[in-house]
Amino acid sequence: MNRTDRLMGILLELQARQELRAEDLAATFEVSVRTIYRDVEALCETGVPVIATPGKGYRLMEGYFLPPLTFTADEAALLSLGGELVRDRVDPLLRQAAEEALRKLASVLPPDRRADVERRRQGLMFGSMVRTTTDRRLVLSRQAIEERRVVRLLYHALRREQAEPRDVEPTHLIHLTDAWYLAGYCRLRQDARLFRLDRVDRLELLEERFEPGERHAQTRNYARDVAGYPEARIRFDRSVLRWVRERQPFFLLREERPDGEVAGGGGVGRGRVRSARADQEPVFVYALRDEQELLAWLLPWGRAVEVLEPESLRARFAEEARAILARHAEPVPIPAT
Repeated sequence: MNRTDRLMGILLELQARQELRAEDLAATFEVSVRTIYRDVEALCETGVPVIATPGKGYRLMEGYFLPPLTFTADEAALLSLGGELVRDRVDPLLRQAAEEALRKLASVLPPDRRADVERRRQGLMFGSMVRTTTDRRLVLSRQAIEERRVVRLLYHALRREQAEPRDVEPTHLIHLTDAWYLAGYCRLRQDARLFRLDRVDRLELLEERFEPGERHAQTRNYARDVAGYPEARIRFDRSVLRWVRERQPFFLLREERPDGEVAGGGGVGRGRVRSARADQEPVFVYALRDEQELLAWLLPWGRAVEVLEPESLRARFAEEARAILARHAEPVPIPAT
């Protein structure tokens, strides 16, 4: 890295991290501490207000910001795409902010660069079923997270006959598979939970506030951390393996293949690893957080799936299959015309 790039890098580091020691900057840019001293002195000589505090390090004077940055065509195209991707998935207040940011980005680009950016942007697309939303639940969820307020949900869990009230201490919103989820500590279940917003029949902000604690830290990894749950072992017919692998749920732990190879899943696996027999299809191992959750994902595969373990899940799958058979055993009567 040449000195000009390093000076700009130091300035960006100070603006992003507020206060840094010379030793920290030296480690970041792989130079000596004496070089950092000279670089900071050079920044000061150009008019950058760097303040040195003994024992603490360097920081920029409050209120100082870098002048507008310049972007390459690729950088501007990616920022534009990212802004549009977010804009189409957020509530009206954030959508307005995203629109303004995109306008500012376009305004600082020279005319010739603007055309180049648009051409590159048109060459990249994100397919999605998301429709522009005016969902007030998204606005209230953001407000609750920012103000650390408890929310009362009337939540209709998947395949449950009735909605039930839940008092939740929300920590953040997660966008998964074209849907928004509210993550937080559920007082009813006394554990971290994800609540799909379009399954919330009513969302009410309570006056009660909460202080972040240990129980809230685990909600940040709830969608990925599946260690500690019982395991379910599932086998699929070869005819559907490609499609099964294409889009697995996040609670997949691993795939045990006939050759003894083990492919990791999206979660954190645990326990001993077994291999499928060489004459059999691979076995997919899932974290069994909730039998209903896994059952709902398995049923659409119909006759191409077999539950191996646990026996309770196998029995529930068989019960559902018998119920489907009973419902379709007789032809539907056709009204006389």
